[in-house]
Amino acid sequence: MNLKDFCGGEDFFDINTILNVTNPQLSKCFEHTVLDLTPCAYMLIFGTAYFFIYRKSYQSYIVPSPLFKARMVFTAALCLLALANLGRGIWEYTHGIRLGYVYLISPAVLAIGMAKAVYFVNFDRRKGIQSSSLLTCFWLLYLVFWALILKNQVDRLMNAKLLDDRELFRAITFFISYACVLSLFVMCFFVDDPPAFPPKDLYCEGTESKQSDHNPEEYKDNLPCPESSSCFLSRLTFEWFSKMIMQGYKRPLVDSDLWDLNCVDKAERVSKRFLKIWNAEKAKLKKQQQKAGNVPNNTDDEVLIKQPDEKKRMPSLLKALLKSFGPFFLISTFLKILNDVLTFVSPQLLSGMINFAKSNNPVWQGYSLAVLLFLTAIVKSIILQQYFHVCFTVGMRLRSGVITAVYRKALTLSSAARKHSTVGEVVNLMSVDAQRFMDLTTYVNILWSGPFQIILAMYFLWQTMGPSTLAGLGVMVLLIPINAYIASRAHNFQIEQMKHKDERIKVMNEILNGIKVLKMYAWELSFRDKVYAIRGKEINVLKRAAYLNAAAMFTWTCAPFLVSLTTFAVYTLSDPGNILDAQKAFVSISLFNILQFPLTMLPMMISSLVQANVSLKRLQRFLCNEELDLDNVDRIPSCGPVISIENGTFTWDKDDEPALKNINLSVPKGSLVAVVGQVGSGKSSLVNCLLGDMVKLNGRVSVKGSVAYVAQQAWIQNLTVRENILFGKPFDVCKYQDTVEACELKEDFEMLPASDQTEIGERGINLSGGQKQRISIARAVYQDSDVYLFDDPLSAVDAHVGKNLFDNVLGPGGCLQRKTRLLVTNGISFLPQVDIIVVLVDGKISEIGHYDELLEKNGVFSEFLKNYANNEEKQKQEDEDIDDKFSVPNSPTSTMPDDEDPEPIVGSEGSAVVIASRQFQRDLSQKLVTVQAIYGPTCKYRPIIKNDTNQVCKSPDQKKQAENKLINTETAETGNIKASVFTSYMCSIGFFSIFVIIASYMLSTASSIGSSIWLADWTNDAKDSAKAQNSTSFRLAIYGVIGASKTIFVLSSSFAGTYGSVAASTLLHSKLLNNLLKAPMSFFDTTPLGRILNRFSKDIYVIDEVIPRGLSSFLRTFFMTLSIFVVIIYSTPIFATVALPVVILYWFVQRFYVRTSRQLRRLESISRSPIYSHFSETLAGASTIRAYGLEKSFIRQNEAKVDTNQISYYSNIVSNRQVRFLSSIFYTPAMKWLALHLEVVGNLIVLFAAIFAVVQRKHIEAGIVGLSISYSLQITSVLNWMVRTASEVETNIVAVERVEEYTNVQQEAPLEIEHSLPNSGWPDRGRIKFVNYSTRYRDELDLVVRGINVDIKGGEKIGVVGRTGAGKSSLTLALFRIIEAAEGMITIDGLDIGKMGLHSLRSKLSIIPQDPVLFCGTLRMNLDPFDGYSDEELWDALEHSHLKNFVLTLPKKLEHDIAGGGENLSVGQRQLVCLARALLRKSKILVLDEATAAVDLETDDLIQATIRSEFADSTTVTIAHRLNTIMDSTRVLVLNAGKVTEYDTPQNLLKSKGMFYSMAKTAGLAS
Repeated sequence: MNLKDFCGGEDFFDINTILNVTNPQLSKCFEHTVLDLTPCAYMLIFGTAYFFIYRKSYQSYIVPSPLFKARMVFTAALCLLALANLGRGIWEYTHGIRLGYVYLISPAVLAIGMAKAVYFVNFDRRKGIQSSSLLTCFWLLYLVFWALILKNQVDRLMNAKLLDDRELFRAITFFISYACVLSLFVMCFFVDDPPAFPPKDLYCEGTESKQSDHNPEEYKDNLPCPESSSCFLSRLTFEWFSKMIMQGYKRPLVDSDLWDLNCVDKAERVSKRFLKIWNAEKAKLKKQQQKAGNVPNNTDDEVLIKQPDEKKRMPSLLKALLKSFGPFFLISTFLKILNDVLTFVSPQLLSGMINFAKSNNPVWQGYSLAVLLFLTAIVKSIILQQYFHVCFTVGMRLRSGVITAVYRKALTLSSAARKHSTVGEVVNLMSVDAQRFMDLTTYVNILWSGPFQIILAMYFLWQTMGPSTLAGLGVMVLLIPINAYIASRAHNFQIEQMKHKDERIKVMNEILNGIKVLKMYAWELSFRDKVYAIRGKEINVLKRAAYLNAAAMFTWTCAPFLVSLTTFAVYTLSDPGNILDAQKAFVSISLFNILQFPLTMLPMMISSLVQANVSLKRLQRFLCNEELDLDNVDRIPSCGPVISIENGTFTWDKDDEPALKNINLSVPKGSLVAVVGQVGSGKSSLVNCLLGDMVKLNGRVSVKGSVAYVAQQAWIQNLTVRENILFGKPFDVCKYQDTVEACELKEDFEMLPASDQTEIGERGINLSGGQKQRISIARAVYQDSDVYLFDDPLSAVDAHVGKNLFDNVLGPGGCLQRKTRLLVTNGISFLPQVDIIVVLVDGKISEIGHYDELLEKNGVFSEFLKNYANNEEKQKQEDEDIDDKFSVPNSPTSTMPDDEDPEPIVGSEGSAVVIASRQFQRDLSQKLVTVQAIYGPTCKYRPIIKNDTNQVCKSPDQKKQAENKLINTETAETGNIKASVFTSYMCSIGFFSIFVIIASYMLSTASSIGSSIWLADWTNDAKDSAKAQNSTSFRLAIYGVIGASKTIFVLSSSFAGTYGSVAASTLLHSKLLNNLLKAPMSFFDTTPLGRILNRFSKDIYVIDEVIPRGLSSFLRTFFMTLSIFVVIIYSTPIFATVALPVVILYWFVQRFYVRTSRQLRRLESISRSPIYSHFSETLAGASTIRAYGLEKSFIRQNEAKVDTNQISYYSNIVSNRQVRFLSSIFYTPAMKWLALHLEVVGNLIVLFAAIFAVVQRKHIEAGIVGLSISYSLQITSVLNWMVRTASEVETNIVAVERVEEYTNVQQEAPLEIEHSLPNSGWPDRGRIKFVNYSTRYRDELDLVVRGINVDIKGGEKIGVVGRTGAGKSSLTLALFRIIEAAEGMITIDGLDIGKMGLHSLRSKLSIIPQDPVLFCGTLRMNLDPFDGYSDEELWDALEHSHLKNFVLTLPKKLEHDIAGGGENLSVGQRQLVCLARALLRKSKILVLDEATAAVDLETDDLIQATIRSEFADSTTVTIAHRLNTIMDSTRVLVLNAGKVTEYDTPQNLLKSKGMFYSMAKTAGLAS
């Protein structure tokens, strides 16, 4: 049986009856096979894949709906109609009527296809699929294919060819079937009901518990994303996003308008999958190393193994990323193949159009080619946008996975690893490196697609131009070494640039963390210069990289031109018979234009891969950093002591000497243990080893039960006071009330503007040190844990408050009396009341036992007490009876002249008197403990009573919170970007550079137009072969000269753009840094650190790299668009009639879109900052978070913040690297919405250009037809890119807007005022006078100091005391003009400090702050950042600050590296460094803000002695929490509620029995 018999005697396909007639007709056999069965083949192939993809769907079923029933009815009807045709064919066959087998096979296959369609309609319902992609394409195929049959059937009906009953029956069934298909296709625009139950996704389980997490406001409900509930066609064309575009056009969007992420895109799901695979990779490497014998079987999870003869092996992060995100990414590969194939259809259709213009073929062929050009472009646009959609989704998930993995890792980093991974570096990992991965996914397919397109292009070029194509190929091969060199240099520049960027962000982070100290020390200029130096290196690298890119752009622009020039030259000159006609020239040009994309993108992709490889290695190295060993501490409940250490040896770094050696400690349940020792003896290290934060070299550690931890430096979150206390626990009003009262916070709540709902600034900036510490203690108490670890928290509070806290909370009569407590302390007044005292000396336990036992031993502890007693006796000059315990006698200093120093008077009793006094106090304390045990505590709030029916519980009185909100939510600007922002950026570039750039682009565009018109005119010579042969050399030379001039102008514009953009980056960063350093402290109090860092990290990065590329792309595409319109109108003037409407339509679409895009960009920017703020906050409190076991809660917070940021991305936030490549914009739904709508309009230009060419084919040359259509084929992408890059520039310029916002913040007073410079010897006496002085922290707040009139004589030693919130620290800040006067003035030696420059003032004052701040760098830099002192002076300062012996033991001595925040020094040692700074400056005025709170009593005495000797002639103002430190002061200033209540000598104040006396009595210093 041949094909003719199969078709029933008619021809299957007769080309002559189709192509050469005015009304072509397809054969019935062709209709019944190709047109009927092709959709069935689609159903067979793709239906099988569809079944396996969705058979394990997590969605539940859909309840049968009317829409479902209608689909079933119409699909079943189609199946029945096919069976009817099959029955008719069988009847005819059995009755001997001659018919082809096609009439039996076609309806049978069609019936099977429709039966499968019926199955999949029900399959979709059972799997919860609301709109089927399979069936939508199936009905669309039939709608298109059967449209051809419909046309033929109508023709036959009109020509009366359907009078036969057989044909009439089949025609009727066809018309009914087509109506059913049309109905079913219309139904595809509607979606079915949602599934009956929510989806069951294993990776999304547990989200319902988030509401109970710490900081629950992170988990706000967003509107559900309509994408998943939209029909397939809406998803295909992104029409589901039109609602958001329309809403954004009508009014500025806010974050509540944004749609939630789909479950599969949420950070929780993505991170769980990624970490599961990453951990498997680590386990795989560990297993391999165990087999190789490199790792013992009992090793920990650390997989970064040191091997002597090879590099450190690390698990492959690349493999983990590929396994996690690769399968879904393969869809983009399939779509890219389809897109690349369709790309080469247009040149073939162009060839057909040129042939049509030269022939007399029927006109329908021209229109068909025009329609095919249009349809090809439409289908290609849809496929391309779906390709980018998949790439974008993968990139978004990858970014989420990387950020969450980095965050999780940072929570568990060991101390050694944190030395090498600074905050700045990790922030860059989360911002720049994660973003780089995200951007790479968009174009990574170019690695295979580029060569694929080049091969196809060369094949078609060979078909067109023959062997001459090899010449063009040779040019491309010659360009490979240039591209390789560029990629290599780019790699080096990238590594160097990221290194400088990390260093700059690290320094900025330290500056912002210690900004108050920098201002007090007047060190801003030194650190500004340090940032400038790093930025200068970064800019130098950026400049070289930019010039390299400019050179690369020159080669990329040259490449297509050189390829076409050499190909045309070889073709025309190699054989006189080779005439360059329109078909060869413009089809070749079209193919060369296709070649331009892979030739441009491949080297750029290589460069991007190099950059991504740098980021990959950085990220891999960080994720393989050493982690804390979770098995260091045994937490399994068992009998025996609650805390146990057996033969424990611990260190902070495996390469360092042990910090704790041979520790043996056993703490029974319910015991109170005190840990004492000198600075650096290992007290805090002992607490950290119990937390598991140290490396255990030997021994066993056991801590049974839950742990609460209070750090030496209180860690407070940027939340309300209540949220800080609750710390994730549910609010129990009675428990909360008891906690607040026990921790002495009730009075603070009354003073705070919104009571316990007052928001605390970053790092507790709006709280005093004592308030922060008491909130930290309250947090621990509220947790109701089994074990409490207190790392010297009482040193930060006033003495009387510390006593109350000990009595009410920590002590044997406190609310934690039944808990196991370990207290590190430098105070000895509490020691008689503890159960066990642990004495540490040089990292070893020297003694351990009860107070009496240790005294009897006459060991280190006893000696320590005696030494302290001797010193105290000398300081306090106790000459009264023992019954007056610690009351201070009258001092002769009150009667001495102001310029004389009082001499101490030593009592006659000696140290024995003090020891007896101590014994008496201890006995009294023990009696009090006994009384408390029987009758309850001395504090009425002691026990946290549970289920007490008589207790009246109520929350603290609430005040208006919104008016007193400290950290305002970052708000987005609305509306158009201000013209001043563009003007500012243009001014930063420089108008001369702008002129050169514009002029170069205009000249290059003119050259491009000239070369195209010259080529069109050249091809017309083909009509006269003799003329063509004679003019070839001339034509070729002119074509080459015009093309060469274009490349020169492109080079000029690139270099001018590079120069201007680097100048703009330098200027904007300098302005930002300068103005921020001059901002008042109120700005830093109310602005989160992450928000400022975001400006220096992401926004500066956008200004450095993204905006210049965006502007370059916009200018290039703008002038290319201009040239295309000029050429098309030149070729077909009639096109001008549609050009203007199309341009207006483009402009309208762009303006319609850009309002939404711009606002979403702003929302994304402000949603990005909280990620970094939360991360910095987490790093600072990692130990506390781990101690309380809240890692999962904080991880979920991080995931919520990432999701909030990604919501903005998914809604249309253009990435910060959109223009990473040539016109390489990062696609999001809105960008794809814009792209598709623009491309549809652009494809209309192709259609009009082709139709006009068909209409005027008798009036224009073939060369002009080729010129017009080849250029129109470019307009779709070029005009599309131009509109998108314009939107891109406008949305990215938001970075300049954000930087400008911080360059316009309120400024402090000038650093120097020329006409008010004090003389070099000022102040010579140190007299300070407050004249009716009042001040406040910010204009909108109440006064914190009111009407103070105080005269401090030169050389006096003034103690400042008062309860929390009295204004003690405010007075210090006022002296340094950190806060300015609201009324009155302060004079120093007669000069009004309010009228002089800030540096003139601050550089003459010294302060030893309560919180010692050290910066990352050397010890020398921390002492002397300006290099103004000699080594001898530095060593002398260290000796007097009692640090010399310690520094001498360091390998690098003064060049010893200080970790960020001084983490590799104890708090006491940091405080001594601050003392050394003050000693170097030797100012006449010294302020001590409880400077010795963190040191032991012996060191305290040494420091006090140093201060008395070295600052004997200086005026000293001491803010005191421990009253004993100021009892030898000349006078004491007592503050209350910002006013002076008492001011006299300590002796007189005690006699007057006022406020100071009551404080001294409470602290046990007065009877």
